[in-house]
Amino acid sequence: MEVTAQILQAIAENDTIIIHRHQRPDPDAFGSQVGLAETIRNSYPDKQVYCAGEGSPSLAWLATMDDVPAAAYKDALVIVTDTADTPRIDGELYNQGKMLIKIDHHPDNDAYGDLRWVLPEASSTSEVLIDIINGSNGQLQMNEAATRLFYAGMVGDTGRFMYNNTSAHTLRLVAQLYDAFDFGPDVVNQKMNEVTMGQAKLQAFAMSELQVTAHGAGYYVIRQADLQRLGVAADQYQVAVGTGGRLAEVRAWAMFTEQPEGNFRVSLRSKQQEIESIAKNHNGGGHALASGAKAADESEIKQIVNELDALLASAGK
Repeated sequence: MEVTAQILQAIAENDTIIIHRHQRPDPDAFGSQVGLAETIRNSYPDKQVYCAGEGSPSLAWLATMDDVPAAAYKDALVIVTDTADTPRIDGELYNQGKMLIKIDHHPDNDAYGDLRWVLPEASSTSEVLIDIINGSNGQLQMNEAATRLFYAGMVGDTGRFMYNNTSAHTLRLVAQLYDAFDFGPDVVNQKMNEVTMGQAKLQAFAMSELQVTAHGAGYYVIRQADLQRLGVAADQYQVAVGTGGRLAEVRAWAMFTEQPEGNFRVSLRSKQQEIESIAKNHNGGGHALASGAKAADESEIKQIVNELDALLASAGK
């Protein structure tokens, strides 16, 4: 039996299903997690379906989380979406169910779960799930809420269909969602394009702090004091990740954001050269052109910048 058929069978056979996703959720994390939950609820009204993890004030317009009692995990099917490795799973009880399924589009470097369906070539985990639903022979059926969530997930992870992970198949699925329900894609687009005044100031600050090496590696450091001064909440600073890439002179870039604990969260992006190996060197990983890592201090920040510059130097113009 194919893995997707086994996943569909597990969904059909379990009365309680708890869905997790990664920490610090983005639209695809919420879109895949809650989109799947809405699809299961629509297809099996008698099942108990929970969405586990911390909420996100900046994405509350898209989805909110459930209060999942610990007792619910007994004999439950647990599904984790859009999460490459176990340390990033939001919610400590994810391994307390009777069965664990991983559904993702990140490289499968952490092969957790009793069943895994991982397609790194997909634009998003939302795309992966739509394909599973389409192949279910009617067992799973989306509703309006699910299509809205899956659409947001694909829009988010493709950078509004500007990134190179956008395929013809991605766009065909978007057209399918448009045909299925009038879920308000224009409203989703507007919400995803909005920023707060603090976020707008942060983007301007990031551009003013941007430094560019001789070979086109851009980088900027955002500190806790900057976030507090600009009035940017803990779940809002990711809006500045793409800032460096808007300059023609920048070929790849890194945003270093100081965390309350004193270390730095690193967001690595590239226009052409693969930067995932640099992320792996610094307790991270992700996609070829979009990865995350950690820097313990200023010294490691300099090391990452040097590695990024050296990568671009070796690649030539």
